[in-house]
Amino acid sequence: MTQIWKDGKIIPVTQVLATPNKVSIVRTEEKDGYQAVQIQLGRTKKEFKTSDSSLEKGSEINVSVFKEGDIVKVAGTMKGRGYQGAVKRHGFHGGPATHGQKNRQRAVGSIGATAPQRVTPGHRMAGHMGDTRITVTNLTIVGVDPEKNLLLIKGAVPGAINGVLEIIKTK
Repeated sequence: MTQIWKDGKIIPVTQVLATPNKVSIVRTEEKDGYQAVQIQLGRTKKEFKTSDSSLEKGSEINVSVFKEGDIVKVAGTMKGRGYQGAVKRHGFHGGPATHGQKNRQRAVGSIGATAPQRVTPGHRMAGHMGDTRITVTNLTIVGVDPEKNLLLIKGAVPGAINGVLEIIKTK
């Protein structure tokens, strides 16, 4: 992330290097029953429904499809944080440091009543954290640099540095 000056204000932006993608497959209504294109970036392939009939196999999609002021949604994979306890994963406060407690400050505590005699589904406990797909909507394109394949998106986008993002124009 960085910041830029625009109209006398500082705007926080994320610089995204959007390398060109190639159209690998074009699905048509007559042949496949729906209209879509499959886009390829390296080994990664993703299929999108589209109403644009000008796309054909082998054509490139680059940052020139975006313009300043476009509203986009950005999807990416959140950083993985491994196996975490309930205090870090769910923000539990932990137990008291006194009153007979010893080495129990970050413990979960009670996990339910004795009546159901089981742990209820969806109960918040320790477990795997992160490494999930996150979508952030209503982000604004603040700048486009076609020579360097850069997009400047207002705000933060999900994922790690050098992660793969999916940027979709909504309006």
